[in-house]
Amino acid sequence: MMKVFSALLLAFLVTACGDDGPPEPQATEAAPAAAEATKTASTDKVLEVYKSPTCGCCGAWVDHMKENGYQVVVHEQQNLQSIKEKAGILPGQGSCHTAFIDGYAIEGHVPAADVDRLLAERPDARGLTVPGMPVGSPGMEMGDRVDAYDVLLFDEDGTAVFSHYPGTE
Repeated sequence: MMKVFSALLLAFLVTACGDDGPPEPQATEAAPAAAEATKTASTDKVLEVYKSPTCGCCGAWVDHMKENGYQVVVHEQQNLQSIKEKAGILPGQGSCHTAFIDGYAIEGHVPAADVDRLLAERPDARGLTVPGMPVGSPGMEMGDRVDAYDVLLFDEDGTAVFSHYPGTE
């Protein structure tokens, strides 16, 4: 019963985040400067985030990243499929928003500490993903509840566990 509820909740949240119509990137005026900063200084921690304009949990994740020292440039658009394809997100590994930093893709509710570690270790990979929208991950807080979830390191060949969060249940 809980798995059915979780699947329905995920479907509702993804639908609420928006995924219709052709991509319409609407970068802020800071985007060209942010892109240049990303190329020249990874220590500036400039994160380019693509999200639906109506997704509250995406906005909460952006706040989490800002609170952890990231400069965030948000691009709002309804359909994120082309962005996810550009990032190389594998089927079943997606979430509601996609970000890019220093040559890596960050998919979904990845904790800032894992992005910090990724940038410090610089593994040969496309990026990190937290598939779905696990309760208790950054931006998906719901009281004291924290579901177990994995942060996955991914490339074109598949995924490997980068970090594990055991949850509270």
